Amino acid sequence: MLQHIRIKNLALLDEVRLEFEPGFTAVTGETGAGKSVLLGALGLLSGARTDKTLIRQGQDLLEVEAALYFEGAGSINALLQELGLAHCEEGVLLLQRSIHRSKMPRVQINGSMATLAQLQALGESWIDFHGPGEPQKLFQEKRQLEMLDSYADNGKTLEAYRREYGVWRAALREIESLEKGERLDADEVEFIRQQIKKIDAVDISEASIEELERDYARMSSAQELVGLAAACASGLVGEAGVNDSLSSVIARLEDMVDLDADSQVLLDRARSLQIELQDLGEEVGRLATDFDFDPEAIEAASERMNLWQELRRKYGGSVEAVLDKREALAQKIAVQGDLEGVLLAKRKAAAELEAALKHEAAVLTTARRKAAATLAGKAAKLLQALGFKKARLEIQLVPERALQDHGDSYCQFLFAPNAGQDLQALNKIASSGETARVMLALKTVLAESDATPLLVFDEVDANVGGEVGRAVGTELARLAGKHQVLCVTHLPQVASLAHNHFVVQKTQDEDSTTVLITPLDSSREARLEELARMLGDRKSASARAHAEELLGRSD
Repeated sequence: MLQHIRIKNLALLDEVRLEFEPGFTAVTGETGAGKSVLLGALGLLSGARTDKTLIRQGQDLLEVEAALYFEGAGSINALLQELGLAHCEEGVLLLQRSIHRSKMPRVQINGSMATLAQLQALGESWIDFHGPGEPQKLFQEKRQLEMLDSYADNGKTLEAYRREYGVWRAALREIESLEKGERLDADEVEFIRQQIKKIDAVDISEASIEELERDYARMSSAQELVGLAAACASGLVGEAGVNDSLSSVIARLEDMVDLDADSQVLLDRARSLQIELQDLGEEVGRLATDFDFDPEAIEAASERMNLWQELRRKYGGSVEAVLDKREALAQKIAVQGDLEGVLLAKRKAAAELEAALKHEAAVLTTARRKAAATLAGKAAKLLQALGFKKARLEIQLVPERALQDHGDSYCQFLFAPNAGQDLQALNKIASSGETARVMLALKTVLAESDATPLLVFDEVDANVGGEVGRAVGTELARLAGKHQVLCVTHLPQVASLAHNHFVVQKTQDEDSTTVLITPLDSSREARLEELARMLGDRKSASARAHAEELLGRSD
């Protein structure tokens, strides 16, 4: 649920902080007052793309921030984790977006820097916009099928089907490639076998290549290592080395002990040091022998290393890439040896995949058919309340000629707004008000399975009025039983049914224009005045009486 929003320097708005409550919130105001500013701010927080023209004239920085509360917060935290973002604290999601005239834009989610793509992915989980362009989506068969699948709860089944569909299509492409591919001649086959032989000669594995590279590095520096080790050994235990010098020191310490028994501790330490020096010198001396590699071993390691470098350059920079290439080459040889047999096996596997897909597609279609009847029936009943007394709505399933990534069927939403008219596709309906009300009816029914917390409606009541407007408001209020609903409206019949009410006003002087957004919930008088204005005249006694009646009915 949206709890709080702060908007600063957006279009004509200076700054506003708004607190939101659960339920149905209406946003009203004169035409051109700037009601879209609030929707624009929500759009920015949901990841909508924009430009710097939205920054208030004379200002450098546009800022929008909001706090949303999710009870339980399990699903939103799972999405945040998937996006690599910090979890919500106590169920509160914090969003912030700023746009500067001369600096890079900035997005923050729960206090951490984020990308616009992350904000967009998050936006899909908490807000759903339904504006003047939304009914146009109803004209798209893809969108219609998405709505039907949502109502049928086909999400997981469809996801599994699409995964298998991708595997099947890849298998068909492989078969087609084998069928159209040319047979290799004897020279080409021999060349591939030689490449496989080269790879095998290196004995490639992560462990063996690591060992090869380590040994080769030591062998490449063998002469230098031998010289350094010998020099170190000589310096430690050789003639005139450190150990010789220490021996003369020990002799003097022995003389000191003869004169002062307390010096024995120092003598013991010096003798221990001499033992350690002797041991160290001998060990370094043995290293010189170890680094004296056999010439044949050096040659073998060099040849293997050169071959590995060649393979790595040719087939990729990793052990995995070279092994994958070896597998592909071996497969190519195997196919050439028995092309018809390989094709037969792959066709059989593809046929089995297709049979399984047809079964899954049938399951999807059965669920769609059942959901189509229920969804159309419930939406038709709502349409009667929304002013279509004799309207008919049907959702017709159409079989596909072949399996598609959505199954073996798609759907068409057919509508007849008046008695005596034939059912037609929705894009044949002339009135935008009719399509808006069809969308509202469908959305009301779909809300039963829609988990999006905030639904935003921008003038969904356009081109309607009177009793129909009241019915639209009633359905929006009913939607608010399961969602937080925000609606920009010009109809007092709709606004009077809202649980919360904001009014948008535009003020002007000689130098500037400013948009103000004011909550009316705490003042019944202010709300009555706004409803009277919407009815025609805030000073009219009849308009005020009508406003009292509308608000009284809502109460």
